[in-house]
Amino acid sequence: MKRITVFCGSSGGFNDIYKTQSFQLGQVLAKKNIGLIYGGACVGLMGAVADGAMKEGGEVIGVIPSFLKFKEIEHSRITEMITVESMHERKIKMHELSDGVIALPGGFGTMDELFEMLTWGQLGLHKKPIGLYNINNFYDCLYQHIQLMVDHGFLSDFNRRMLLVSDSIEDLLSQMENYQAPENGLKQKVEEASKKTKNKSSNLY
Repeated sequence: MKRITVFCGSSGGFNDIYKTQSFQLGQVLAKKNIGLIYGGACVGLMGAVADGAMKEGGEVIGVIPSFLKFKEIEHSRITEMITVESMHERKIKMHELSDGVIALPGGFGTMDELFEMLTWGQLGLHKKPIGLYNINNFYDCLYQHIQLMVDHGFLSDFNRRMLLVSDSIEDLLSQMENYQAPENGLKQKVEEASKKTKNKSSNLY
C-alpha cells in the first residue's frame, strides 16, 4: 500500500488517548513510507494524524470541501491540499488517491465515509482493504451490531469479513497488507440467495 485514507473526527474526544494514538498512526504510516490521505483539517483527530505523519517527514494530502475550510479549519502545513465542492466529491477523491482505508473514532461523518466504502466494496466497485483502528474499544459496540446484522439475516458473513478490526496499528496494517478482496461481493450475494431459493424449492417436492 502506497497511500492510505484515514477517516476520523474533526473533534478530539474526551480522552487524550484518541489524539495520542491517532498521532502515532500518522508516525507509523510515515515511517513505513505510506502516504496519508485525510480530510484536510488541523483540528481533532484529523489534525493529530496529519501532525504525526508530518513530524516523520511523511506525505500528507488533505481533501476538503470549500464550505468546510473554516468550519474544520484547514491544515496549512501539509504536503498538499485539494479543494473540492461537495462531501461526495471528497469521498471519491480520497478513494481515488488511496490503496486502503482506516477509520479512527469519529461521529456521523466518519460513519458515513466508512460505510460508503464498505458498500462500494460489497458491490465489487473496489477491492481495497478497510480497517477499523479500535482505539480504547471505541468500535466494540459497532462491531457487535454488525454481527447482529449477520445474525438477523441482513448481512452475509462473507461481507462482514471485509471489515478488518484491531486495537494495534501494526496488526491492522498487517491484516490490510494480506487482505484478499472477494471476487465480487454482489455476485456472491446473488449466488447465496439463488442457492437458498433452490433449496426451498426442492423441499416442496
